[in-house]
Amino acid sequence: MSRLNRIHTCLLAGLAGTLLATTAFTSSAAAQTATTTTIGSQVHDPGVRGGPAGAGGPLPELNAGEKAFFAASREVFQEVDDVPGGLGPRFNLDQCSGCHLQPAVGGTSPAVNPQVRVATLNGAKNKIPSFITLNGPVREARFVKNPDGTPDGGVHDLFVITGRADAPGCNIAQPDFAAAVAGNNVIFRIPTPVFGAGLVEAVPEDGLETVMSQSSFQKSQLGISGRFNRNGNDGTITRFGWKAQNKSMLLFAGEAYNVEQGVTNEIFPNEREPDRACQFNGTPEDRTQIDPVTGAVTEISDITSFAAFARLSDAPKVVPINSTFSRGSQVFANIGCALCHTVSQTTGLSAFTGQSNKTFRPFSDFGLHDMGQGLADRVSQGVANGNEFRSAPLWGVGQRIFFLHDGRTKDIVQAVKAHASAGSEANAVINNFNMLGDFDQQALINFLRSL
Repeated sequence: MSRLNRIHTCLLAGLAGTLLATTAFTSSAAAQTATTTTIGSQVHDPGVRGGPAGAGGPLPELNAGEKAFFAASREVFQEVDDVPGGLGPRFNLDQCSGCHLQPAVGGTSPAVNPQVRVATLNGAKNKIPSFITLNGPVREARFVKNPDGTPDGGVHDLFVITGRADAPGCNIAQPDFAAAVAGNNVIFRIPTPVFGAGLVEAVPEDGLETVMSQSSFQKSQLGISGRFNRNGNDGTITRFGWKAQNKSMLLFAGEAYNVEQGVTNEIFPNEREPDRACQFNGTPEDRTQIDPVTGAVTEISDITSFAAFARLSDAPKVVPINSTFSRGSQVFANIGCALCHTVSQTTGLSAFTGQSNKTFRPFSDFGLHDMGQGLADRVSQGVANGNEFRSAPLWGVGQRIFFLHDGRTKDIVQAVKAHASAGSEANAVINNFNMLGDFDQQALINFLRSL
C-alpha cells in the first residue's frame, strides 16, 4: 500500500472512530411541512423547516435611515412591471420577488411557480415550456451551443410580450424550447437567495484567499482543490451567481433586471430584442430621475434599490442548537463538507453601519469547484468552465424547496448524493457520507435543515 493510501485509510479510520464516539441520535425538534422521502434506507429529508421565515429583514445594527432605505427598497423589489414600465420584449417573469420569494421576499423559488401565470397574462399567447410546471421551480433556460456549434451559454427568455394588450404590433416568437430539449442543448438555473449579500460583498480579497488556503493537506487527501472566479478587467474575485460570475450586487441586479424582466437600465442600457416593433420605451427604461430645472435627484434607479435591499438584508437565522443538530454539525466537519462549504467568513471595513469586521456563517468559501459530469452544465462564465460551480452558501437551506443549480430535486438527501460523479471534487466526501451509519447520516441531514 502506498504512503498516500495509508494516510487516506488512517483518516477514514479516525473518522469512523470520531463518529462512533459522538452522542446518540435524537429526533429533530424542528417542525416540518413537507412529506418525508426515504432514499434506500431509513435516512430521509424531513422537509422544509416550518415556523417563522427567519429571513427577509434588515440587519439589526443598521441606523434608522438605513432601515428606512431597506424598507423602501424592499417595496421596489416587489413591484410588478408591465410593458410601459419596461417589461419585455423577452422576459422570464415580471417582478423580482416572484422568483425570490421562499421563505420570504429575497429568497429563492417558491412552491407555486408564478411563471405559469405570467405566460398568458394580459393576453399574452406564450406556450409554457415542458420544463416549467406549476409545482416546479422558477427556471431560466440557457442554450449550450449556437446553431453553428459555437458556444452560447446565454439566457434565452421563456416568454415574449406578443399578444399582450400593452404591446400592440409586437409579433415576435418564443425560442424553440422543444427542439432545444430534444437536442440536449438547454440547461436550467434557479434563483439564488440574496439574503446577507452585503456581508458577502464586504469580505476582503485576502480574507477569501486565506479561507480558501486553509486545511490544504486535508483537502489534498480528499481530492479538493478549488479556485476563484475573477473579473476580467481588474482581476478581483467575483462571488455572486451559480458560477460566482458577478462582481457585485449592483451588477447582479442590473443584469437580472435586463435578462429576467427585459428592463433596460443604467448598467445594461440596450434592448436585447432588435425588433423595433416591440420596443415601446426610450432606453434606459430604469434610470435615476432628476428634476429638469434644478438637476436634483428625484428618484433613484430600481437597480440601486434592488442592490440596497440585498446589501442591507440580514443573514438567514438558524434553529436553536440541540443535541441532534450539534451531532450533525460535527459530522458535517468530520467528513469534509466544511472544506468547501466553509462555515465562517469575516468582513473588512464596510461603509454600512454594523457590517465592519463582522464574522458571519454563510457555509461557503465562494470559490469554484469541479462538480463532475453529473452536475456539469457545459456552460462557461468568466473563468468557470462547464463543470465548475460556486460552493452554494448553505445558510437558509433548511427552508429551501428546490436544490442544485437546476432545481432537479426537492430532496436534500438526493442533493447531497448528487455531488458525487466522475471527476467531482466531492467524491471522497460523499464516499465518507455513504460510509456513515444511518444515525449519523440523518444527523447531518437534520443539521442542514436547521440552517
